[in-house]
Amino acid sequence: MSQSWLGIDPGLAIIGWAILEEVSWGTPSLIDYGTVETKKGLTTPERLLEIEQDIAELVREFKPQNIAIEMPFFNRTIKAAGGVLQAFGVINLVCYRELGVVPIYLHQSSWKCLLGNGKADKKEVAAMVQVLFDLETLPIDDSVDAIAIGYAGLSGLRNNIS
Repeated sequence: MSQSWLGIDPGLAIIGWAILEEVSWGTPSLIDYGTVETKKGLTTPERLLEIEQDIAELVREFKPQNIAIEMPFFNRTIKAAGGVLQAFGVINLVCYRELGVVPIYLHQSSWKCLLGNGKADKKEVAAMVQVLFDLETLPIDDSVDAIAIGYAGLSGLRNNIS
């Protein structure tokens, strides 16, 4: 029986998402991907409400059995941390409320290592994902990271973050 995965690259302004399906005979299928974007002029609570509504709609449509989400890590850009962490919390809430699924959390360097380079930039991740899923074109945006995050979860990567 196949299992579907939702990969999420969280953020307050842009959230990347991807739906993958595990197949027993080879490379997983990439079903769909995209971004959820909130307007810069909105207040944080307004943006969080938009994220809650859009992610709820997404999980209701695809009903993934598994979810992998990148654990936010902040070293120098603390200003962005508050909003991203709040969005991360809303995404977790929606996944549990709508599906009863507790996401697995992955460090950025670990899912990038699975693709071959723990320090890969978005363009390099896109190139690796293109080859992996035999895609002609792929936008270089947050959905690329979400595809890789979903693939890492589907491949069995775990970071034991709770």
